[in-house]
Amino acid sequence: MQKKEKYESPNPRRTHTLMSQEDVQAGKKSSWYELEITGTVRNLCPELWRLAHLTSLYLNDNNLMRIPSDISRLEHLHYLDLSSNKLRTLPAEIGDLIHLRELLLNYNHLRVLPFELGRLFNLMNLGLIGNPLTPEMMKLYGEGNQKLLTYLLDSLVVF
Repeated sequence: MQKKEKYESPNPRRTHTLMSQEDVQAGKKSSWYELEITGTVRNLCPELWRLAHLTSLYLNDNNLMRIPSDISRLEHLHYLDLSSNKLRTLPAEIGDLIHLRELLLNYNHLRVLPFELGRLFNLMNLGLIGNPLTPEMMKLYGEGNQKLLTYLLDSLVVF
């Protein structure tokens, strides 16, 4: 069994800021586009998928075994970190997140990837380290994100 390592996000924007009491009293409204849920979470509240304004979602370092197809409702996501979970599969609908620039899936239990990932034309960084993917997938991944995404897109059957 492979040792699970903690994956550290390379995102330098990941800082925590709380609104000051003075701002709250002055009636200032908060605007947030990033959400982090980490810990030992096994299930996600269905209300999460209503937060369509999110641009960054950090669900890393949990015990998630699946991601529902409703993730496609987060249509403005640019950054999605699902690293260090227990994911064995991904929903095909993840390919609907066409604005994604970064998708981190490191240290999960993924053996296959949905062909729909090939539709993520804006994806600049795909993290797959520490997954038991097929040798063919790992070879393509080693040649670069675009090689793998092109293969997935070419393999996608459209009805």
